[in-house]
Amino acid sequence: MSSTAILVMMGLSFLLLGYMGVPVAFALIGGVLLATSLTPVSFQSIIGQLFHGIDAETLLAIPFFLLVGELMTSADVTQRMIRLAQALVGHLRGGLAQVVTLFSMFFAGISGSSAADVAVLSRSIAPEMDKEKYDRAFTAALIASASTIANLIPPSIMAVVYGATGNVSIGGLFLAGVVPGVMIGFGLMVYSYFFGPTGHLKPRAKLVEIFAAARGSALPMVIPVIIMGGILTGWFTPTEAGMVAAFYILLVLIPALRPTHIWKLPQDFMYTGLLYSLPLAAVAGASAFGWMLAYLRGPDTVAEYIQAYAGTDPRMIMFLLVLLFILVGDFVDAVPAIIIFMPILLKLAELGDINSVHMGVVIITTLVFGLITPPYGLSLLIGAKFVGVPFYRAMYRSFPLYIVFLGTIAFTVLFPEVVLALPKWLLPESVGCFKNPSGTGYICPS
Repeated sequence: MSSTAILVMMGLSFLLLGYMGVPVAFALIGGVLLATSLTPVSFQSIIGQLFHGIDAETLLAIPFFLLVGELMTSADVTQRMIRLAQALVGHLRGGLAQVVTLFSMFFAGISGSSAADVAVLSRSIAPEMDKEKYDRAFTAALIASASTIANLIPPSIMAVVYGATGNVSIGGLFLAGVVPGVMIGFGLMVYSYFFGPTGHLKPRAKLVEIFAAARGSALPMVIPVIIMGGILTGWFTPTEAGMVAAFYILLVLIPALRPTHIWKLPQDFMYTGLLYSLPLAAVAGASAFGWMLAYLRGPDTVAEYIQAYAGTDPRMIMFLLVLLFILVGDFVDAVPAIIIFMPILLKLAELGDINSVHMGVVIITTLVFGLITPPYGLSLLIGAKFVGVPFYRAMYRSFPLYIVFLGTIAFTVLFPEVVLALPKWLLPESVGCFKNPSGTGYICPS
């Protein structure tokens, strides 16, 4: 049987199992085992590849970031950050909608998880929006859309997976994700102001109230400083930064702000372990799937198709990849998608001489869009369930918000110098810059 036929059978079996309700990790493994039975590859080698896929030290950053988000949510410390967001933008038209987006940008700097963001917003702000007669479908769509920012503004779990799988600087991906993350946040706020529900107009907060809210949220807002400050100064790796942030919450934040929560810490640790098992199993299955894809020369086939249309033009290559990943994100979760298609991305980055960090942030921005697109749309599914509205209604209200995401993706592709400005300034070696041998400063590739 030809390699192309085996590839088609492997992909179709994965999709079929997925739509039958089989968990993503097992659907991936099922497709790989089918392909293995049709090739000379031994089953022992594929089982070994499952374990090899998760044998990466950098992936240990994920459980610590998940623990940070869970501790903040479970201890209800996030309420202080919500009050700061209300003090800053609560007086604008669609005040609570503005608070949702601004808080998501704050919380994105702590958790790196869209699911955690949806859970916090659905539990805290969604009931208040319901009282002010916001359409529940709009509430679910906005919460789901705003939660995607958590995968762009550092620390981002998607960036950790992309960096660990593709041998790309995680610190560079963190910094490059700031521009598209802020653009999506600003775009959602503009849309809510001009086209969203009015809500109850509130008086502008006084400077004293803003100062009090800022002082109350000062301790939680130290966490992004710990994470990014440690990475940028070279004191911590991403894994160590997540570990230090978790210890900061356990030793400083909870004793100072919510001491009674100490008795619930075992529950938080167990729940974090459960959360971590989901992406870890998907990483193992996707790693084996990606290995089999490479063995069957899938990356070469896809690269040849893209090269036939785009040549070596980096922008055309990335726009075609954007189209591919918009389709992929509709059906596959982002973490396995990154791992499965990483061999293709590496080959195309080499073909178009594309900066690896730029390629990474374009792909991550495209995949976060998939979190609100049907039929998969994980964030939209969770948001609709928590808010208590049918998925199809939330989906319809999310359609106008797609403009924000598509505009951000296009900007990220067309203006790499803007996207890579922060990495070049703060972490130049992450984007291929090297120290000037004849003096101070760095020399960066064009």
